[in-house]
Amino acid sequence: AYKETITGTAEAETKYIKQTGGKGQYGHVKINIKPLEPEVEGAKKQKNIHREEGFEFIDSIKGGVIPAEFIPAVEKGVKEAMDRGIVAGYKMTDISCELTFGSYHDVDSSEIAYKIAASQSFQEAAKKARPVILEPVMKVEVVVPEKFMGDVTGYLSSKRGLIEGMDDRGGNKVVRAKVPLSELFGYVTTLRSMTEGRGSMTMEFDHYEVVPSNVAQDIIASRK
Repeated sequence: AYKETITGTAEAETKYIKQTGGKGQYGHVKINIKPLEPEVEGAKKQKNIHREEGFEFIDSIKGGVIPAEFIPAVEKGVKEAMDRGIVAGYKMTDISCELTFGSYHDVDSSEIAYKIAASQSFQEAAKKARPVILEPVMKVEVVVPEKFMGDVTGYLSSKRGLIEGMDDRGGNKVVRAKVPLSELFGYVTTLRSMTEGRGSMTMEFDHYEVVPSNVAQDIIASRK
């Protein structure tokens, strides 16, 4: 359930030119990428901006330097590159991409050429835009008898958990914490053995968060 995103801005320009006897291939794009900002409710939608969950594409081409029929191919090429990821091959999200410039060839320009140029351009830009891995963080609630409280909170802390509060409930203690999902595999079994079978837990998705660099290195190594 990992994802990737960028934390900075970057620009890249790619010309894809292929000559193979007869009709060649020509696509030329220049793009800017940056982290996607939250959508402002009630804001007027601009015609040149296509927005969907986790992605925004802005067509800022002036004077028809890239013909309108090739613009969708540029967006498609960027989205396909996002699906492949940059850091460890996980799908990228929360990115705004602006197509700012390019050119075309009367004979050789094609959709596939612009798609390839856009994909290569995005990969180059994303590598420069401080890419990171994101992991899902869960909201966890653990109910245990009081005598096991120290063991439970200590274990959660050792799993990169953030203890947010404790309450009483029917003679038991309730521990509320935020814990990365990757650290919770097998936790129910561990909790049962730790509490003589008397502990229980529930969890639900809370948010995505940047993975610490030491953990990211392990993820990248495992993907290779």
